Amino acid sequence: MTHETVLTNAILVLPEEAIAGTLVVRGDTIAAVEPGRAQIPGALDMDGDYLIPGVVDVHTDNLERQVQPRSMARWPSRSAMVAHDAQCAAAGVTTVFDALCLGDLGFDKERIRTFQDGVADLDVLTESGLLKSDHFLHLRCEVPASDMLALFEPVADHPLVRMVSLMDHSPGVGQYANLEFYRDLRRRGGLDEATIDRRIAELQDQRARLRGPNRRTLLDRLRGSTVALASHDDRTPEEIAENAADGIRISEFPVTMEAARAAKAAGMQVIAGAPNIVRGGSHSGNVAAADLLRAGAVDAYASDYVPPALVEAAFQSAREAHITLPQAVAMVTETPARMAGLTDRGRIARGWRADLVRVRLHQTLPIVRQVWRAGERVI
Repeated sequence: MTHETVLTNAILVLPEEAIAGTLVVRGDTIAAVEPGRAQIPGALDMDGDYLIPGVVDVHTDNLERQVQPRSMARWPSRSAMVAHDAQCAAAGVTTVFDALCLGDLGFDKERIRTFQDGVADLDVLTESGLLKSDHFLHLRCEVPASDMLALFEPVADHPLVRMVSLMDHSPGVGQYANLEFYRDLRRRGGLDEATIDRRIAELQDQRARLRGPNRRTLLDRLRGSTVALASHDDRTPEEIAENAADGIRISEFPVTMEAARAAKAAGMQVIAGAPNIVRGGSHSGNVAAADLLRAGAVDAYASDYVPPALVEAAFQSAREAHITLPQAVAMVTETPARMAGLTDRGRIARGWRADLVRVRLHQTLPIVRQVWRAGERVI
């Protein structure tokens, strides 16, 4: 017999409106969406809290923070994955795209180990059924890196890979176009000026030699696949034009308004960082996501490095940016799901997967109280 759960006295955030109503879940699916309050025995009273679809996070680096909670302390990888999963679920994220880095440009050599361990851990834990959220892989390919293609090939056809982003963190471009900003980061990392100068020259030479061939090989390898392709840290309309010509349809974290507007004009979808919304601006001096939202130049949010930022960014956007709550919630649910090719989740409607998040407002702060994934309560 299929298990049935009735959630009543809730504000249901539907695709077009928010209504006071009742939700019936049968098995893993939403069976009914009804206005008003149910009086049947066994109905769970939501005390007037919001019910929103489960959040879909297409880019989170949160696993890296669990693997290395302190700079000199690496945590056992599988334990870190379980902790990461629990934190995402507690933040209302029922679908997680673990963004793992392929390719070393001298930022953190341990990232390669995190990628390799992360794939192995996901294989085992997904099969076990013990994870609270659904996990997929988002491969962050550092295009100018000499080791990127060798790392990519063994996982290119992995069934959990749903997104690939093309990154370039070389000094002098993208997020690091300001070389003094790049130098300051390296100084804080303990490097002396001579070492920084030498490293900048090496990386710029490497980019000149490898970016083009690596990019072509990667794009050729992915041509015809269903994997979502994204660019990363776009700065100029020229970069957007190159990406659009190469069939890339997502611009992830553009660093300037010009790039975001160019992406929209080219028919691309734009992802901004939810922490940028919550903090009121970029932590690295790039364009404010709130400005992108007001300009109609952003479609979805990703958590980047703080999973709880997604629900908070949605409610904050509805409060401050003159969009409706259903529109704001869609930016962290249905829209990112569609970007990644997931068509069974992201909205509260009959026949859709029962990924649900119960949210209560404390003044203006949304607090996640309960979470269901595919009809099963996980938080």
